[in-house]
Amino acid sequence: MTTEPNAAPGLNSTVLRSVRRLTQRRGRDLTGRFLVEGRQAVREALAAPNLVEQIIVDDPGKHADLLGGVDVPVSRADEHQMRQLSDTVTPQGIIAVCRQLDFGWDVLDGARLVVICAQVRDPGNAGTVIRCADAFGADAVILTSGSVEIYNPKTVRSTVGSLFHMPIVTGASLDDAVARVKGLGMTVLAADGDGQPLDLKAAAGELNGPVAWIMGNEAWGLPAEDARLADEVVAVPMWGQAESLNLSSAAAVCLYATASAQRRSQKEAPDRVRAQ
Repeated sequence: MTTEPNAAPGLNSTVLRSVRRLTQRRGRDLTGRFLVEGRQAVREALAAPNLVEQIIVDDPGKHADLLGGVDVPVSRADEHQMRQLSDTVTPQGIIAVCRQLDFGWDVLDGARLVVICAQVRDPGNAGTVIRCADAFGADAVILTSGSVEIYNPKTVRSTVGSLFHMPIVTGASLDDAVARVKGLGMTVLAADGDGQPLDLKAAAGELNGPVAWIMGNEAWGLPAEDARLADEVVAVPMWGQAESLNLSSAAAVCLYATASAQRRSQKEAPDRVRAQ
């Protein structure tokens, strides 16, 4: 950590202006950098190799447990400056400047569970889907063209650090994404309220193999022409009185059901071999 704990807070104008550019997409696109805010997210970013370039804090002593042994520059900012850099109403007092991640189609090699977000435009939903994919052991997330920018501050914050665990491919068309996963032998399932019940698919063993889920836009769902790209349309059955589930809730249920079926199948396979 290269800072003086007792130094007066306050970034110089050049550094402040440079970092503040990253609060806008244009600045992120031009520099290939983005901001990560909050203790947990910064902790996860620091755990990733060669990702964090700079850390800005309001009080180094308050974050000493995170900053101890950190081999990147650490700067102090005053309260007004932190508010200029933060995307939250109440800044958490720690921000990291990070290099953007870059993943190609090779991350899908050997994948058994993938999520394709088709024009998902709400940053909170996109971030939560990435977090769910991480939680349930998915191998990758694909954000198609027309989806929210992955480095949008709210998207980054909503992943709660899962952004740094999960390979994320961006900018592809839905047609290309589906063709890629089908070429790898994955079954493509589209989540939609009018499909076959998810629980029956799981009971029939139809989620045991490699699966890619298409999750549609939060406002208009999955258009018919997009649903036709899938091998089958699947619905989350609901037995209560709720009209529907939001995107991230539906994604969590589908991913959990698929991951559970795949894990159960893999565990049972050695037992079947021994029985023979």
